[in-house]
Amino acid sequence: ETFIFDKEEAMRELSFTFLEKYYPVFLEGIKWTISIALVTVIMGVILGSILCLMKTVKVKFFNIRIIESLLTAILRIVSNVYVEIIRGTPLLLQIYLVFFGLPALGVKFGAFTSCVIALSLNSAAYVSEIIRAGIEAVDKGQMEAARSLGTTEAKGMIYIVIPQAIKNILPAIGNEFVAVIKESSMASTIGVAEIMYAVNVVKGATWKSFEPLIVAAVCYFTITFTLGRLLGILERRLKASDSR
Repeated sequence: ETFIFDKEEAMRELSFTFLEKYYPVFLEGIKWTISIALVTVIMGVILGSILCLMKTVKVKFFNIRIIESLLTAILRIVSNVYVEIIRGTPLLLQIYLVFFGLPALGVKFGAFTSCVIALSLNSAAYVSEIIRAGIEAVDKGQMEAARSLGTTEAKGMIYIVIPQAIKNILPAIGNEFVAVIKESSMASTIGVAEIMYAVNVVKGATWKSFEPLIVAAVCYFTITFTLGRLLGILERRLKASDSR
């Protein structure tokens, strides 16, 4: 009875004194949250670029047009199907499929690796659309001018179109980074020690539920707000270079 009374009393009183003892748990959570987001965005950009190329590239195969058209169509279909499946299923389900489903096929990853794989595959679907939109936003006359000067299509894309597209997509990639930081909270469901996992640890040790959630909210807001301001500075610099 005394234990139950103490527990209810601890849950009723609004106090953050637990931070004196458990702040390292939240710091560890912040470290893992940022690590997950950083690795995920890098992998998402790489995989997203590949998916974008699959949608936009025209395959060359010894100038055999039938085979070239067939291979190009297959790549586009695979890319489109992948994007639609990823965007049409919940992220939590994707995390479970990697962490719990793949071991049934003989492939097993740790919690952190499984989370990064699932988030990267998810992010790639959105990043591919961001990159495609950025490339399409570049005036088609740029490529036509490059071709008229004797530049191949590949070199025109690499040296002329993509550098201009990067300016268009950087703000959107930054927003994807912010989104991944918030989505990383689902990693706690498979035991990754990020911010929400820290909340559960503190809740179990102190019987407090509201205060740890407030601390987690402050942590997420601080990270995303800081990143948002940095992205704003970068965007203003890019606009300044355009005006020059």
